[in-house]
Amino acid sequence: MSIPRVRPPFVADERTQLVGWLDMQRAIVPWKCEGLSEEDAYRPVLPTSPLMTMAGLVSHLRWTEHCWFEVLFLGRSADGNPQFDESVENADMRLEGVPLAQLLDEYERQCQISNEIVAAHSLDDVGKHPDYRSGAASLRWILIHMVEETGRHAGHLDVIRELVDGAKGYY
Repeated sequence: MSIPRVRPPFVADERTQLVGWLDMQRAIVPWKCEGLSEEDAYRPVLPTSPLMTMAGLVSHLRWTEHCWFEVLFLGRSADGNPQFDESVENADMRLEGVPLAQLLDEYERQCQISNEIVAAHSLDDVGKHPDYRSGAASLRWILIHMVEETGRHAGHLDVIRELVDGAKGYY
């Protein structure tokens, strides 16, 4: 991902701060995946959470970006997003044979789309999807939530990576 792993400026407007923190967390995702083999990208390390793999988390984060910015905020169709498939639990983390590089490319593209959406709207604008309660959230709320969601999973990636091959470090 071309986004650098740097914190936003100490003094900046709200949008710069929110997008800056989100971009920093997003940039940690591909960094944690650097040098992983395909086998290790899909290696489960938590016996009670076998879907929580490096690849599974990248896929989850991609679809979470799509869910919040395109579906809930813009009101676009949820078709194709496995998070909306209620027949399969954690469908967005159930993938086989998809190369990690492809998942990372899809995640990067989705983050670019999300940033384009953010740039085109006011932080006070609210979501447009009538079928989901979360669609009533403001763009500000969604950005804060995505900083939390992405940061949380970046931490998971950090721990999983260390359990997979001992690699550790923080931005």
